[in-house]
Amino acid sequence: MNIHHISRKTILAAVAIMAIPAAAIAAPAVTGSSSAPRTASTATVSSTSCPRGWGSLPEANSRMTAAPVTDVRTGRHACFDRLVVDIRGRAPGYDVRYVTNVTQDGSGFAVPLRGGAKLQVVVRAPAYDDAGRSTYKPANSRELTNVAGYSTFRQVAYAGSFEGQTTIGLGVRARLPFRVFTLAGPGSDSRLVVDVAHQW
Repeated sequence: MNIHHISRKTILAAVAIMAIPAAAIAAPAVTGSSSAPRTASTATVSSTSCPRGWGSLPEANSRMTAAPVTDVRTGRHACFDRLVVDIRGRAPGYDVRYVTNVTQDGSGFAVPLRGGAKLQVVVRAPAYDDAGRSTYKPANSRELTNVAGYSTFRQVAYAGSFEGQTTIGLGVRARLPFRVFTLAGPGSDSRLVVDVAHQW
């Protein structure tokens, strides 16, 4: 193509584009990142899933199960921190509430917890099988998971398993709203989930 045949209109359009400041060109919206923190259940959460209608009053379900506890995990979301208790079998009931002190099952001794508030998480499932063998043996009962750098969680501690139920102490930054629910899977297993908001 002969450059002498380029129209005056084309040249003016090119000059106009070059004159636009770089700051005026909008960058594409970022909707996710491969490096974003993932929760214990490996699901990402967008800002539109931030807590609405959560509260700080006790939440309970009386259903008991013999399906044992096998693990305790934690993870971070955009608007809340998450505690997950893995169960080998049917989903259990629970009793989750703010308390003055979380106490050990059986002995009643207080469990030291960091943070401005303490959540007692009672899982209505044992941490042992029908033969009395432990199904969950934390390496450090005072630090079940590493929550350094979490926005809300300050410590996760084991308070024992007694008479068919297991207790976990959750130290949090303040008395913040939370929710509790169970999830089925993978397979015939299940999970108890406790989410605590980063703020009101």
